[in-house]
Amino acid sequence: MSTLSHLNDRGEARMVDVSEKAVTSRTAIAEGLVSMSPATLDMILDGTAPKGDVIATARIAGIMGAKKTAELIPLCHPLPLTQVTLNFTPLREDSCIRVEATARVDGKTGVEMEALTAVTVACLTLYDMCKAVDRAMSFSSIRLIEKTGGRTGVYRGA
Repeated sequence: MSTLSHLNDRGEARMVDVSEKAVTSRTAIAEGLVSMSPATLDMILDGTAPKGDVIATARIAGIMGAKKTAELIPLCHPLPLTQVTLNFTPLREDSCIRVEATARVDGKTGVEMEALTAVTVACLTLYDMCKAVDRAMSFSSIRLIEKTGGRTGVYRGA
């Protein structure tokens, strides 16, 4: 088993030194599901939510979340993101919305946390925008789908 890079030899938390790493193009894709009642899904898709355009607001929130990752996750490096995109796919048969985020950077460390933060913040925003009509909404399956670039190369989840 490999050692955790965020701990020193005494087990204390530390920010990883990436100064000797090469700059490479890196991409990460993450996803999550937001489950809701069929009526809530219809409301979102029909554009009749009391708070306004739910998907547009969640998309902006996800992008902002990715940009703030280093402020939220203590040992993450601040990254000069080159792109963050979010896609929302309604799945009527499961009464949910699949949220997918892609983050890109030319840098010395990966963007997995930025993609995961984008998905999580977008899911939270979907909930916030619709909680007045459906407090039973829930999130699940937030995960990394793929990452490319860097020393470890390509990862594709199952």
